[in-house]
Amino acid sequence: MDEQILKPGDRDYVGALASGLDVLQAFDAEHPRMTLSEVAARTDMDRAKARRFLLTLHALGFVKRSGRQFELTPRVLQLGYAYQASNQYRAVIQQYLEDITAELGESSSLAVLDGDEVVYVVRSAARQRLMAITLSVGTRLPAAYTSMGRVLLGQLPEDELEQFLRRVDLKALTPSSITSKETLRAEIYKAREQGYSIVDQELDQGLRSVAVPVFAGSGELLGAINISTNAARVTLETLMGVYLPRLQAIAEKVRQTTR
Repeated sequence: MDEQILKPGDRDYVGALASGLDVLQAFDAEHPRMTLSEVAARTDMDRAKARRFLLTLHALGFVKRSGRQFELTPRVLQLGYAYQASNQYRAVIQQYLEDITAELGESSSLAVLDGDEVVYVVRSAARQRLMAITLSVGTRLPAAYTSMGRVLLGQLPEDELEQFLRRVDLKALTPSSITSKETLRAEIYKAREQGYSIVDQELDQGLRSVAVPVFAGSGELLGAINISTNAARVTLETLMGVYLPRLQAIAEKVRQTTR
């Protein structure tokens, strides 16, 4: 098949399917239940169009309604299960990440790059919470301000990295956040050269993390794994001297056990 990505208006582009997916994606942790008007506003649709999609999704069992409120049903999980089931290596990585949490008492995750964000696809959470939001499988965070994001951006071909740098909007999320694109470029190149990235309190005050890329035995990039911790509890020296070697050892195990 032609690998060219379709655009809205192209003959083979199915706008109705795209709009239906937009409605599903409008629901998130901050918007678990919405009225028709709220869905229309979040998807930039008129009410009549949003209503047709909501009622169709309701008929298919992906959305339920209670009075004026709509919310997703567990059937939506079937869409994600197919993706998870097609990537068996994640069961292996899940066990390794759980071993990290048991040994170090820290949260550890595997993420992949999706556009300008990283998406968590495997997660082993420690008991203590590190951020105001709850991180879980499916959580999306800005690639520019995460250690996993910078590692994965470092694996992009040069033209794709340049496109990312041209379009990314850098905002100071904390006093430590990088706001210069040239500084971000340097950090991404640094992650590419040294094979790891450390992000210190740029995404959230007090959050410190280290990440490395993970490859299959075939050389395929599977994603990036990280350990995230509290800056008041774990020093940069510990992150470098203890946590980084642990991640690198796991990445090597994954390479040896996946094809």
